[in-house]
Amino acid sequence: MLILGKVVSADTRAEIKKEVARFEEKYGRKPCLAVIIVGEDPASQTYVRNKIAGCAETGMRSLHYEYADGTPQSEIEKTLVDLAADETVDGILVQLPLPKGYDERKLLSLIPDEKDVDGFSPTNLGLLAMNRPRTISCTPFGVMKMLETTGVDLKGKNAVVIGRSNTVGKPMAMLLLNADCTVTVCHSKTKNLAEIASKADVLIAAIGKPKFVTTDMVKDGAIVIDVGINRVDGKLVGDVDFENVEKKASFITPVPGGVGPMTITMLLANTLQAAKAKLKA
Repeated sequence: MLILGKVVSADTRAEIKKEVARFEEKYGRKPCLAVIIVGEDPASQTYVRNKIAGCAETGMRSLHYEYADGTPQSEIEKTLVDLAADETVDGILVQLPLPKGYDERKLLSLIPDEKDVDGFSPTNLGLLAMNRPRTISCTPFGVMKMLETTGVDLKGKNAVVIGRSNTVGKPMAMLLLNADCTVTVCHSKTKNLAEIASKADVLIAAIGKPKFVTTDMVKDGAIVIDVGINRVDGKLVGDVDFENVEKKASFITPVPGGVGPMTITMLLANTLQAAKAKLKA
């Protein structure tokens, strides 16, 4: 059975829109997300446009700062400092990846933890690891929402995450662990990866290799979540060999239309939550 992120996303955004309206009525302002983008990367430009559109759809205010590649880092740092001090701004994000030559860690460090709606700060990742989450990384957060729609009780399930990035793999593993799964994280150095994956009740693919997960790596009846987005011959494909794996999985996400729509939706949810936390709404 397909888990359609675009459907789950639409339902979630409808709820966010209602909450935003209530927030504005109570406090006389909209929750606000500020987005900074540097350079002309087409994928990043698309993501930013979609984030701005998501804010408009749910009734939020958005601020958009676009800098050419080569802009002095000090100029971007000043914008971040100003946004950090602005009480009307609830969430700040710097669109990644940055062009070469910029100190990503320094720029991200200027975003206060309470305005880190991407959930990337050491504090927010640390709180997640302690099962005291405040802001959860958007893509893993979206995956958990999608898993909820299956109605499957995750307690005691064997979960395998393929990928160990700070943005997806690691927080995904922590969320599954917090949901009482037994979690294994696989990566490029893992031995017998296919064998490990084939024992998973829940398999999350976030490795960035097109059609990496094949049928021999999937247990009959497994839930398969494909986080990958790869362009092959002009088409978007995931990290899972969807056409063949679908036959074995009890639930599976397609690419496109699966996890992708959820990422921005959970960013909007995080921004709303940050606004509420600030004003104790």
